[in-house]
Amino acid sequence: MAQRHDCPICGKRKPERFCPAKGEKICAVCCGTEREVTLDCPAGCSYLIAAHRYEQEHRKPLAEIELPFRDVQVSRDLFHNRQDLLSGLSVTLATFSRQYKLTDADVLAALSSLAETYRTLISGILYENPPAAPAPHALYAALGQFVQDFKKQETERAGFSTLSGAGTYSPPSLKDAEVFQSLVFLARLCRTRTNGRPRARIFVELLQEQFPAPEAQPEVSRIIAP
Repeated sequence: MAQRHDCPICGKRKPERFCPAKGEKICAVCCGTEREVTLDCPAGCSYLIAAHRYEQEHRKPLAEIELPFRDVQVSRDLFHNRQDLLSGLSVTLATFSRQYKLTDADVLAALSSLAETYRTLISGILYENPPAAPAPHALYAALGQFVQDFKKQETERAGFSTLSGAGTYSPPSLKDAEVFQSLVFLARLCRTRTNGRPRARIFVELLQEQFPAPEAQPEVSRIIAP
């Protein structure tokens, strides 16, 4: 196949960088502007890795208006008291995103929508408004199911502790407010770790590193500290 003399994206500049997402060379300008926007860049792309490193070194604090649920005060004790819930939610995110190749935007949409659902539960009125897009909608359902299963298992453990006699530790009943704050915490973590590009997977890949597939590493990893 003859080599192209113009960029296949803009059709103007000389193609100088091999783009694994396109399977051919593109120009440096299109690489920079279309990366994680229209191009579904694989994690191993050297230009993507260099760009993420540069962004991390020159990252500016997120503006308050960009912070999810900026009106919510997350308890300082949440991480200590509910690390089991946070870890479980994170494992669910990592597993689901690994299976369905979700983006950070998908994860943020699912976390934010489920957090809003639990905010209404706290007020006493259930109102669900899951994401319309199929991928975040499915993740929303998976996270919701995890929470329900977590509550059920916690109730069963508490019942077993009661039957087994005094002196056996029984974890406190999970409150909807704790679920809400955990979802807010993860939504904020996602937003602060990603670069905001629609196809970015920075937070997703970080989760997958922290919580590898069981066959790769059976040990339970710890939640990512902010």
